[in-house]
Amino acid sequence: MNPLELTGRVRTHLAAATEETPALHVHVVRPFENLRRAALADGLELEPVSAFRDFERQLALWNAKWRGERPLIDTAGRPLEAALLTATARIDAILLWSALPGASRHHWGSDLDIIDRRALPAGYRVQLTPGEFAAGGPFARLDRWLEQQAPRFGFFRPFRGERSGVQAEPWHISFAPVAEPARRALSVEVLREALESAPLAGGALVRDRLAELHARYVASIDWP
Repeated sequence: MNPLELTGRVRTHLAAATEETPALHVHVVRPFENLRRAALADGLELEPVSAFRDFERQLALWNAKWRGERPLIDTAGRPLEAALLTATARIDAILLWSALPGASRHHWGSDLDIIDRRALPAGYRVQLTPGEFAAGGPFARLDRWLEQQAPRFGFFRPFRGERSGVQAEPWHISFAPVAEPARRALSVEVLREALESAPLAGGALVRDRLAELHARYVASIDWP
């Protein structure tokens, strides 16, 4: 992938979305379809909640969280008040659960957030919280299935809350043959160029801390 593809500013690496499959990297569509068919054979219906996300969308999410227009939560899942946090603390709070624009793995088309549609209780509103995938949660079976079966199809879960600064996201799967080369190619310099003229809230401080933030929230993942 080139720098524009790595940072979500173009879609040239993607296959066209269909009714069944969202926009994904051209080399991820078939592996994901294979994963979905295997899950269906075992009684689970994989539904992508999020797949490719472009730079502008990630920028809008970041700025809304900075302004307190979208929820900020701490490592224990408790709400935080954006206006009461210092700029440094606000950046760190956002990055617990959301990537910097230009640094989201969703830019690559290799990563998806998924649920099991068949496990949804009537009227249930999905939150994408770790508790939903824990014992007793609606997606506990999906969690176990992914642990056992996803690696057979080239997928893994990069955020387990172990090595990565990003908190555990059991719903987030990544196709390693595409994602790993992309992660290695997304350097501090590539990310800095993408952010240079972006209207990023807290941008001056982000750019000052970029090498540190890249090391903790981009380069470091939970590899199988």
